Amino acid sequence: MGETRLQKLIAQAGRASRRAAEKLILERRVTVNGRIITELGAQADPDRDEICVDQEILRFSAARHYLLFYKPKKCVTTLSDPQGRKTVLDFVPNRGVRIFPVGRLDYDAEGLLLLTNDGALAHALQHPRFGVKKVYEAKVKGHPDASALDELRSGVILEEGKTSPAEVEVLRFLPRACWLRLVLHQGWYRQIKRMCEKVGHPVLKIKRIEYGPLHLIGLEPGSWRELTAGEVESLYRVSGANAREKPASRN
Repeated sequence: MGETRLQKLIAQAGRASRRAAEKLILERRVTVNGRIITELGAQADPDRDEICVDQEILRFSAARHYLLFYKPKKCVTTLSDPQGRKTVLDFVPNRGVRIFPVGRLDYDAEGLLLLTNDGALAHALQHPRFGVKKVYEAKVKGHPDASALDELRSGVILEEGKTSPAEVEVLRFLPRACWLRLVLHQGWYRQIKRMCEKVGHPVLKIKRIEYGPLHLIGLEPGSWRELTAGEVESLYRVSGANAREKPASRN
């Protein structure tokens, strides 16, 4: 593989995102051949060097796994939970390698998640530069008027700043609520819930139905399937990930 920056290798091994990997390095939790590394520009060769995080040797599998998972409600988007709640890994078989979710969905949310051990792709999909499309259906309290819908579409002021323009469509009205379809190209923390709260219509239910070229058609809550080679290629294309780094798909 040759000399590569450590934060990139840590992400490729599925141990953490690149940003989180940089924090691990600065916290002196990464070693190469037994030597603690603290420089963010440090490089290593996984074919030659022993790279450890928290004294655990990183394994670099040539096989990449890509699972499309329909996350049900009351399930956390983490690999373990100190409260003993179900995690996304409780619903998929052990692949023999560490796979992890790309992005997050709240405990009470449901919908599409990508599970993979392809750190390079995961990093690219979540990078704000490329703004990969995410589509949600949300049940909100009350009936938003034209002003509230326009604010959601043009941008809502949150702690991080003003949200990017979103596509918002009313799907149907209920007596005291309504369903909205929202298309975002951002991934701020609990963004839709905070946006709707800010315009006076708290979210009651939320489901992600699309992520880039992926959709939930054919899946039920708690079920999963492997991506096709074509779907993996599409994810690389929309995310802007470096095709030279893309390993061969299992399919």
